[in-house]
Amino acid sequence: MDMNDIRKRLRRAAGFTLVELLLVIAILGILGTVVVVNFGSAGDDARKAGTLTSINAISQAVDLYRMKTGRLPKTLEDLTVGINDEEPLIKAGTLNDSWGQPFDYKVEGKRYTIRSAAADGQLNTDDDLTN
Repeated sequence: MDMNDIRKRLRRAAGFTLVELLLVIAILGILGTVVVVNFGSAGDDARKAGTLTSINAISQAVDLYRMKTGRLPKTLEDLTVGINDEEPLIKAGTLNDSWGQPFDYKVEGKRYTIRSAAADGQLNTDDDLTN
């Protein structure tokens, strides 16, 4: 064998063929699609769970406020102020849902409702979260 034959063989064996590259790209695309489909809604589910946990914590603070004062708070901000020189029932920065929107609080007689507008940011829609 002469030197030119050796060089030709090395050039042919040195790189990937176009078919091999396309196959690898197709496999990576399929794997990426599977990951996005399986984990794409995980963030939204986590936000819903976090918001429901916050609603439950605020509900407990409202109930405790009612036990201590004999009445429901007029606004959720009333929970961030201590009663009779006590610590506040809830921290001021925790009155927003996981999407950054403030909770909606309504008092109707002796009952109250705490509502989150959820992902769409609009109250009184199908995705609202409430106590």
